[in-house]
Amino acid sequence: MTAAGSSTAAPPRLKITEIFFSLQGESASVGWPTVFVRLTGCPLRCQYCDTAYAFHGGQWQSLDDILAQVASYGAAHVCVTGGEPLAQKNCLALLTRLCDAGYQVSLETSGALDIAGVDARVRRIVDIKTPDSGEQARNRWENLDLLQAQDELKFVICSRSDYEWAREQLQTHQLARRCAVLFSPSAAQVAPAQLADWLLADRLPARFQLQLHKILWGNTPGR
Repeated sequence: MTAAGSSTAAPPRLKITEIFFSLQGESASVGWPTVFVRLTGCPLRCQYCDTAYAFHGGQWQSLDDILAQVASYGAAHVCVTGGEPLAQKNCLALLTRLCDAGYQVSLETSGALDIAGVDARVRRIVDIKTPDSGEQARNRWENLDLLQAQDELKFVICSRSDYEWAREQLQTHQLARRCAVLFSPSAAQVAPAQLADWLLADRLPARFQLQLHKILWGNTPGR
């Protein structure tokens, strides 16, 4: 209790699945040594999800403790990911604290939640969920109008029909004029060379992407 008799507010916390140091495997920062802050919980259930272990569990940590762990790795790049990090409201405060500390900060988000409150210094990597993801209905299309040139959109392609759908969205919404657009093959569903051939045949204004960390270490958590 304070002297005035009111209780002191608890410091903001986040439920964290893991904080680890690795190479960024995706996006424009691919290859950079990066600290990953993986938040717990996600309202989506994409059929290809490779981080389902982050749906539950985790440990509550204060923002100060998170910042201290991040600083211990001595890296310039930090990626806040999940799960779906924006499902926890204090994620916005964490992103701002990281920017204030001088890090180059990126956010990986499903695209199902509002990105308007994200600090303008953060590079937002926003998914657009394809039909075969099983979560197409969760796309928040209003987010497209909030994108800046530094941000990125990502399509995970699970089939030829997914590719054709993504190609239509790319053209209909003129996505390449908003920010960089990434097409990535869903592991074990679309061969990387096949997706590359489709992109080349259609001359799409999109980048082909493979997940570098999976090439190096497979699906090992924390890598």
